[in-house]
Amino acid sequence: MSEKQALEDTKPNEDQSVWKADSDNHVKLEGGDAAKPSDVSSEGNGSEGLQATRLYHRRWVIVFLFSLYSLSNSYQWIQYSIISNIFTKFYSVDDFTIDWMSMIYMLTYIPFIFPVTWLLDKKGLRVIALVATALNCAGTWIKVASVRPNLFYVTFLGQFCCSFAQVFILGMPSRIASVWFGSEEVSTACSIGVFGNQLGIAIGFLVPPILVPNVDDMDELAHHIRIMFYITAGVATLLFVLVVFVFQERPKIPPTQAQATARSIPPEQYSYIASIRNLLRNKPFMLLVVTYGLNVGCFYAVGTLLNRMIIVHYPGEEVNAGRIGLTIVIAGMVGSLICGVWLDRTKTYKQTTLAVYLLSLVGMIVYAATLSLGHLWVVFITAGVLGFFMTGYLPLGFEFAVELTYPESEGTSSGLLNCSAQVFGIIFTICQGKIIDNYGTLAGNIFLCVFLLIGTIMTALIKSDLRRQNANLQAKAAAERHKSGQDYGATSLISEQQTSSQA
Repeated sequence: MSEKQALEDTKPNEDQSVWKADSDNHVKLEGGDAAKPSDVSSEGNGSEGLQATRLYHRRWVIVFLFSLYSLSNSYQWIQYSIISNIFTKFYSVDDFTIDWMSMIYMLTYIPFIFPVTWLLDKKGLRVIALVATALNCAGTWIKVASVRPNLFYVTFLGQFCCSFAQVFILGMPSRIASVWFGSEEVSTACSIGVFGNQLGIAIGFLVPPILVPNVDDMDELAHHIRIMFYITAGVATLLFVLVVFVFQERPKIPPTQAQATARSIPPEQYSYIASIRNLLRNKPFMLLVVTYGLNVGCFYAVGTLLNRMIIVHYPGEEVNAGRIGLTIVIAGMVGSLICGVWLDRTKTYKQTTLAVYLLSLVGMIVYAATLSLGHLWVVFITAGVLGFFMTGYLPLGFEFAVELTYPESEGTSSGLLNCSAQVFGIIFTICQGKIIDNYGTLAGNIFLCVFLLIGTIMTALIKSDLRRQNANLQAKAAAERHKSGQDYGATSLISEQQTSSQA
């Protein structure tokens, strides 16, 4: 929102074809991107003039490309923990050390999120995307060089590099959705952005147990690990190249009146510190920060410790542990998309967030109660229910935050949400791991249920102040008043002409 306003960005081309305006004042393309937007930059009834808005086909390319490089990064978050027993053997380290290969993603985020969101406001989406994919690519190649039992510190360095890249990725879905998409599709677009992150986690649960079998021969094990790392590095390199040549900063013409208003704020009037201060004073948003952290922190703990929990009750089932993790995330991706579409249709942000939060608690209780029954198929079902609601909650939190904090930067509000999630993720992972070691998996999962109950109660207390939605509704009302004024003016002119001719 602090990007320098360019006059040419809102100046329509003069030699283009046919457009039509939808009910939300978007100027939609009939066919292709090169077309002239209709003139809605007029004033009526004393209201401020509406700016031209436009939806570009390229927006889908941007969000899908973001989803792909987010996928590449999030895959690496869990690739060590899901086969933790294999990596502890290969590198001769303990379980807690391998847990840190996941928790480093959380820890790195906390100190760097504020500099990164400041950089986002100053330099924009393209610079952030380039840095993210470059760091992710570098981390994957460092890992390729780490496949020797005495080089754990090298593989940790590679994981740290990828965790640093995540800081430039995790809070971007809501920003990309706001910058590129119309008001009737921002929640769906945000869900697609989150979808990539979740799909990467799903692949991280599924692929490592398949590519790296639990064999005793260290040379053979190193060969399998090296293949996994080379595949990851190849994909990350390809995505970096695509971002360099394809990723675009923002559309020339904003997609919504809310985004046009945000663009119109002069850079010298924007203060990052003031923005942070405004967010911290926003009580509904701060409640959401805590509740989001509790929910997502529980998900991080479950994902990190899943291998340990499954192996306790089902020894030798590393591959099925990965499949259960896959089930959690795939169900969550379905939940995310359904929730995104639902929000775009209903705009019931608080009600939907509260319902999904409550059902996440129910899913966690059922999962905890059935994990030790001795039936893997039951665990698959209960884990899927848990994943549908717990990971389906992710885009809800992002979009609800943007609504509560408009016109503050989406990257800053998302960054605070994710910072809270990382803090709680580290606390919950360490505490649940210790509880599992001393008291068993049931006690560890009940520990998470208690905090999900607290989060549900706090979510019910959040006041639903939908600022972005109100801004778009006001713009729509202004357009309707302007249209009515035009019709009235035309009718008056006809009446005057008829009176004159009769005289």
